[in-house]
Amino acid sequence: MNYILFDSDVRTALLPFTYTRPVADIRIGILTIREKWEKYLGLTTTTITAAHLEEKYPMVEMEENILLNASFCPTAALVAKVKKLTKNEALFQGEDVIAFYTTDEQEEVNFDSYTQIEFEEELIQIKNTCDIFTFNGAAIQQDFELVTEDRTSEPIPAGVQVLNKENIFIEEGAEILFATLNASEGPIYIGRDAQIMEGASIRGPFAMGANAVLKMGAKIYKDTTLGPYCKVGGEVSNAVIFGYSSKGHDGYLGNSVIGEWCNIGAGTSTSNLKNNYAEVKLWEYETGRFAKTGLQFCGLMMGDHSKCAINTMFNTGTVVGVSANIFGSGFPRNFIPSYSWGGAAGFVTFQMNKVYEVVTAVLQRKKLPFEEMDKKILDCVFEETKQYRKY
Repeated sequence: MNYILFDSDVRTALLPFTYTRPVADIRIGILTIREKWEKYLGLTTTTITAAHLEEKYPMVEMEENILLNASFCPTAALVAKVKKLTKNEALFQGEDVIAFYTTDEQEEVNFDSYTQIEFEEELIQIKNTCDIFTFNGAAIQQDFELVTEDRTSEPIPAGVQVLNKENIFIEEGAEILFATLNASEGPIYIGRDAQIMEGASIRGPFAMGANAVLKMGAKIYKDTTLGPYCKVGGEVSNAVIFGYSSKGHDGYLGNSVIGEWCNIGAGTSTSNLKNNYAEVKLWEYETGRFAKTGLQFCGLMMGDHSKCAINTMFNTGTVVGVSANIFGSGFPRNFIPSYSWGGAAGFVTFQMNKVYEVVTAVLQRKKLPFEEMDKKILDCVFEETKQYRKY
């Protein structure tokens, strides 16, 4: 059977992160949503996504296909139901389709002609950006059970203080020096070749990807994920950093989501609670205005390739687009469009020739090329986001 992950109608609600990736490649817990499905299925998947992402994330259709709603995180029970789907059958949860069977000869899908099977067990579904950090602790727990099943952790090094060591898993090559790991409230997962420096304190649930680095004296609170090749210091609570991003120094990051190839300058802090304890509003791309989140705690949503200088101060509920560069004193606005250059004193457009220079330099540090298809994606996002750059 061929499995295809599709973005569904939540893609716009997940901007700015889905400007540069399909919904399936959002990281929540230890793994991306795609990695979760592929691990459960034992098969690779392809994608139906936005047109400008199709070259990098192509769709492969075969005679028989099952389409999977990428906003849903899989469980063993869900995957068992998905594998049993046959012609004209679809799996739903409420009004949302989770999965359905198609053939390459099928020109359109009419669910009125399908047998609609209700999946009644609770699932993690990512409907907006806040869900990524809100459900991250539960996703870490699910992924921890998935990736560690029938496996043995590397030994905990001497000098590391631990609570509930049975809930800690360390991959091969990881280095942990005189740190504190408290897994009494949830699991702690340390990826392959990751490094935790002296004096770092971690409370689970916590996940750390391959080759990530946690700096000396870092304070990491529960429900936090550091993706592969991230470098993090300071104080972090309930945040998800997708991968290849750095927050290497002191400063606070809480209830936040940071994309790939971002850099948070030394001393930068995010507010995650309003002074009057009111519900936080967040910029909504679909409506073009700020909307209530239903949350009292909500920090920073930052798209791929964005950077901020030392001592940047972000207001509660700030959304930063793709390839923005933020600097200067004072609090910048709560919505910073993609390709913005500036800060509280004002913004101008970050021109694409300068964007290319920065991206090339950043990727070269990891010995990676700036591929032509990635350049095309950034060009398309630049055009698509022009409407917001009205400074």
